[in-house]
Amino acid sequence: MRNSIRFYLGDRLYDLPDCPPTLTVLDWLREQRGLTGTKEGCNEGDCGACTVMVVRREEGRLVWRALNACIQFVCMLDGAQLFTVEDLRAPDGTLHPVQQAMVEQHGSQCGFCTPGFVMSMVAHRKAPGAVADDGSIDDALAGNLCRCTGYAPIVRAMKQAMQAGADHFDAQAEAIADRLAALEAQADGRGVRLAGPAGRVTIPADSDALAETLLADPQATIVAGATDVGLWVTKGLRDLPHIVAIGRVPDLRTITQDAEGLRIGAAVTYQDARDSIAALLPDAGEIIRRIGSTQVRNAATVCGNIANGSPIGDGPPVFIAAGATLHLRRGAVRRTLPLEDYFLSYGKQDRAPGEFVEAVTIPAPGPRTLFRAYKISKRFDQDISALLGAFALTLDADGVVTDARIAFGGMAAIPRRARGAEDALRGRPWNAAALAAARAALDADFAPISDMRASDWYRRTVAANLLTRLFAETAPGAHPPETRLAGRMEAADV
Repeated sequence: MRNSIRFYLGDRLYDLPDCPPTLTVLDWLREQRGLTGTKEGCNEGDCGACTVMVVRREEGRLVWRALNACIQFVCMLDGAQLFTVEDLRAPDGTLHPVQQAMVEQHGSQCGFCTPGFVMSMVAHRKAPGAVADDGSIDDALAGNLCRCTGYAPIVRAMKQAMQAGADHFDAQAEAIADRLAALEAQADGRGVRLAGPAGRVTIPADSDALAETLLADPQATIVAGATDVGLWVTKGLRDLPHIVAIGRVPDLRTITQDAEGLRIGAAVTYQDARDSIAALLPDAGEIIRRIGSTQVRNAATVCGNIANGSPIGDGPPVFIAAGATLHLRRGAVRRTLPLEDYFLSYGKQDRAPGEFVEAVTIPAPGPRTLFRAYKISKRFDQDISALLGAFALTLDADGVVTDARIAFGGMAAIPRRARGAEDALRGRPWNAAALAAARAALDADFAPISDMRASDWYRRTVAANLLTRLFAETAPGAHPPETRLAGRMEAADV
């Protein structure tokens, strides 16, 4: 085991033998390195003022990711290169093309949010296949909030920057790759173990080492992307004496397709899994596009969204409706269970001390299965769901429902299937009478609470209306109306 965290900040190597487990990248940059260009706004991963870029070498190429520094722990940077807004000028002082475009297009007023926007924009330029259309730019900037300028000049700056030539990072690409290769060589398949006055950090080399670590200390906190755990620290002010960071464990970062379906390892991010999931379940791909922001999806993992047991997580109801299977491990013992059986009650999951989620498998829908998923929230982008409904109906050649799986998030203390509505549909033609029966049964399936996001009445009403929307889109012989949000307001209209 190695006894230090190693990463580059700009072109300087840091080797930290004493790294507090919950020290955030934002606090380390501002308070210990004096790099105050990275701003603290919400401190919960919503506003994007703290956006930085993290570069890693993956499958022989450099991958640039925008991340929220406020909820990333420094220990998670091991083996990476970190860039902040201070690194954007070329060595001769020339502004980065994004910076120059922001100046020329008047993309800043008070300037507080500007460094975060600029870092997101630079990362978007580095993304494979990045394009300059409004939809792609909106997605790239959905995690950055501005209350002064309005987005039109910022979008114009992004379009201008996309047309600019290479930046100084492109000229340094070989040097960056060499640095990261050197870090990989130093790692040499070993894990990391730190112990200091503030607590311990363990980065296992593989899932076997992870299993051993958790058997030895079942109370350790597993961290994959920290998009949830980070808030325990920044908002809940919790002390986490032992963090086990699994985000870079190689055998947990795999996506495989076999006869059982799509298997997604515990350390696979939503960003990395999105295309594979969307190829299997197109509606799920659209749901993933609305989970958090680019910065959040670059860190948040599919299995972490399951493991934390949130009643309003967007992934679990989608995967439950699809019939997903969860894979758990404790020591050398592995077991599987239907995903819906993992959630027992609010804050309680079917996971023993020292046991961890190893992967989830999502089966391919049958040729006669109709799959739809709908997220309901106050904002289109980066908002927590009031409720989310996912539906998988299998019809025979005569249009009779032979099977139904309906799952909701936000309707109960856990993500849960609507068993009554499912029973009301099975064996019936998918017609208006079946829809009416399912709507009536659905009202008895849940007793939702009223909270700041929605009332009991609203949740019941909208859940039933989603069944109607499903019917409008999928009923045999129907001519579905346009029920999807075709796009956002054009930037020029903002």
